[in-house]
Amino acid sequence: MARKVILHLSGEDPVVGEIDNDPQPGDLFIKVSNLRKRDGKDVAGIAPGVQAVIYPWHRITFLELMPSEEERGSVIDFFRT
Repeated sequence: MARKVILHLSGEDPVVGEIDNDPQPGDLFIKVSNLRKRDGKDVAGIAPGVQAVIYPWHRITFLELMPSEEERGSVIDFFRT
């Protein structure tokens, strides 16, 4: 099952995509499919019709793993009163 991620690349705006498996400590790269900007538009520099992009870890500043709909019920959101 694909998991939604927000990928923060060095010197670029964050992009949204999906990964098949959580990254492991020994991985040298990450394969991201369905890549798009956070507003849903196409990412500049990626050819039309590309299904997946492989990024080496040295290009990634950090990665946000978003909860799935099933996990959403157990996530505690912070709010101000």
